[in-house]
Amino acid sequence: MSLIIAGVAFVVVVYIYSKWQEYRARKSVDRAFSGGHDDVLMSARDDADLIRQEPQFDQDDLSGIGDTDEDATADTSNADQVYNSKPDFDATMYGKELSVDDLIDCVIPLEFEAPIRGEKLLKEISDLKYVGRKPVHFIGLTHDGKRDEIAHGGIYTALFAGVQMVSRSGPLNELEYSEFVSKLREIADRFNAHSDVPDMNRVMSNARELHQFVAEHDAQLSVNVLSNGAPWDITTLLGALEKQGFDVRPDGRLVMPDGDVGNLFTLSTNVSASETVTSKLTLLLDVPCVSPDLEGFGVMAKCARSLASRLGGTVVDDGNNPISDQALAEIADQVRDFCNAMAVAEIPAGSRRAKRLFS
Repeated sequence: MSLIIAGVAFVVVVYIYSKWQEYRARKSVDRAFSGGHDDVLMSARDDADLIRQEPQFDQDDLSGIGDTDEDATADTSNADQVYNSKPDFDATMYGKELSVDDLIDCVIPLEFEAPIRGEKLLKEISDLKYVGRKPVHFIGLTHDGKRDEIAHGGIYTALFAGVQMVSRSGPLNELEYSEFVSKLREIADRFNAHSDVPDMNRVMSNARELHQFVAEHDAQLSVNVLSNGAPWDITTLLGALEKQGFDVRPDGRLVMPDGDVGNLFTLSTNVSASETVTSKLTLLLDVPCVSPDLEGFGVMAKCARSLASRLGGTVVDDGNNPISDQALAEIADQVRDFCNAMAVAEIPAGSRRAKRLFS
């Protein structure tokens, strides 16, 4: 009986202690985001005089980034290898971006014997959105000789079909290209159109070269906020972060919008949905997909510092080591070199091209 009573007492003590920890975690988050604090968390996005405080890359993420002039030259040379000739047409022709881009797509033209209305084209091409895991896009040549997105009411004398040559899943392969060509020939037969199909070997070579560029510039930058004491209550924390401007995704991640249609960075609690508390938050920036003009690096770092200040934590790297100002300054230079290298390659960070390639 004594053992039973002792066991029951132990369970009760553990339960009470657990509830007390949850109460402390909830109160700490409530105090951190109470109205008495200045809203410095999100004001970083509007701070025109923001001091860059970029968190630290892992060494693997920084391989190939221009630490020296020689590295910058190498990036420029690699960009030239991707395409050493001027594209037949540019995705930004006539002042707007088009969904078919000669720099990152394998483009096959279909020339019609007679003009075709847009609604008829859209119906015929609606089923061809992907080959394998590579997206397919179409634009048309209007009656006055301009390339434009296909729309109802438009009249087109030719069709340009583009399959994306590279994504994060890898380069376009022979099977995907063969499927693309086969389905295009079916469309061409229905429209009695003439097509000019590029040589497969040349297309595969271009895809591999472009994939090399993507592999060398696929960098993600993270910074963490580690609790100095008790863990934080997740429910209260998520609610407070939503009020500060974060959007909660179905998978539990929080996303900071960039003020337009994209995202600056994400925030993860690093625990499963069944957990009620966490001791570590991770902010992650997808570097190639965010324009340097948005100051995504500085905004994310300032957000992390504000969270650390409010919640009683420390800004650390992935090894839980505090990040120094000197390290942040060094990474700031490397990030600028990184973005410059992408701009030289005509794939600026945050552009439509970059977001397509790094998807």
